[in-house]
Formats: sequence, C-alpha cells, structure tokens
Amino acid sequence: MTTTPDSLSEAQRDALMAKAREAAHSAYAPYSKFHVGAALLMGDGAVVTGANVENASYGLSLCAETVAVAKILSQPGEAGRLVAVAVTGGAPGHPGEGMVVTPCGRCRQMLNEVAQLGGTDPVVWSDGADGVLEEPLSVLIPHAFGPANLA
Repeated sequence: MTTTPDSLSEAQRDALMAKAREAAHSAYAPYSKFHVGAALLMGDGAVVTGANVENASYGLSLCAETVAVAKILSQPGEAGRLVAVAVTGGAPGHPGEGMVVTPCGRCRQMLNEVAQLGGTDPVVWSDGADGVLEEPLSVLIPHAFGPANLA
C-alpha cells in the first residue's frame, strides 16, 4: 500500500517528528549551536533523515533537509513519492523546544525537486514549543520552479 499525505495519522506525524528530533542530535553545528533535524517519509514507508552540517566558511554549510534530499537523490530508484517532511531545531539536546523551525527557502526548493519528481505535494510538519505547524509544501513555496520547467 502506498502512503499519501491525505492518509497520514497524528500518530504517523508524531513518529516522523520523533525521527527528526533524533536526527537533530547528530547535527554538526559548532558555530551556531543550533541543531536541526529532518525526516522525510517516502510513499513506500521508508524514512530518510538528515541533520545540519556546518562549515567554518558558513556558505558551505548544509541544512538538514538538504542532507536528507541528497541521500534520496544519490541512491538509484530512491526519488519516489515524497509524502511528508518533519523538521525541528533548537539548542543542542533540545530540538523542538523553542520557536517553530520551518525549512529555509533553499530547502523548500530542494524538497520541491523531490516532490515534483514523484508528482506529490507533501505535507510539511515543523515543530516548536507551541506545537506543530502543518502546511503543504506548495503553500511554503508557491509557483515553484522545478524539473517540469526544464522539460
């Protein structure tokens, strides 16, 4: 059975958010001290995670979502249907305890690439101390540029 954004339960959301929080603990963030984790749920049920990786030259740093997308796109046949994205961030050891952290513009574009390849509009969950924000990716990056524009 294929998972779709419409078929996801609150328990699945909570499980994916937990995977994102777990990934945040693996962040390499010695400069900002801000750990971000992402968990991407694919249509076949696979979960791919990523954590932010900073670099002393700042511009070479990678966001958690970008790390997860790179994992997906670098494995043959893995660019399937992106169903949901969970993102969290915060102080080391305390992801999700501060302000809600949503994907940055670059990450929204990276997520859109995978979504367009699979023909999906994944739900994006971002958590913080006040709860979980839920938005479809198309709301976070309207009129997105993607693979179809280069056909």
